[in-house]
Amino acid sequence: MKTFTPKPKDLTHNWYIVDASGVVLGRLASAVADVLRGKTKPTYAPNADLGDYVIIINAEKVAVTGRKETKKLIWHDYSGYPSGLHSDTVGELRAKNPERLVRTAVRGMMPKNRLSRVQLNRLRIFAGSDYPYQAQKPTKLDVSSRKVAQGK
Repeated sequence: MKTFTPKPKDLTHNWYIVDASGVVLGRLASAVADVLRGKTKPTYAPNADLGDYVIIINAEKVAVTGRKETKKLIWHDYSGYPSGLHSDTVGELRAKNPERLVRTAVRGMMPKNRLSRVQLNRLRIFAGSDYPYQAQKPTKLDVSSRKVAQGK
């Protein structure tokens, strides 16, 4: 029996939508990273780009556990100059840019290579519940059970 290797003609990129309201940030990021990489498909190969598109709505309502809202430093930006380090906690980043908060968490769950940077471009994040991708007819993705809902 030969090992199946996906070819470019075998690739299909489906669209999924995730509602982040009340979902714990780490669990959301882990589930979304698996879908972006294509690990939920039976034809998964680590060297092939089998991932799907993921739309995350209500990013501003994502939940964090414990005291991470005020204690965890999630965003660091260093200019290279003395006293040029700027850090944001989860709460500060949620107030300024909730999309960056979720994108940073998902990026941390992805492998650090060229393929994952391409796959991360398929992630669309919106702070509110409005999104412009209704024409793609995204399938609802239940992050708590990590199963794709039937229908819409």
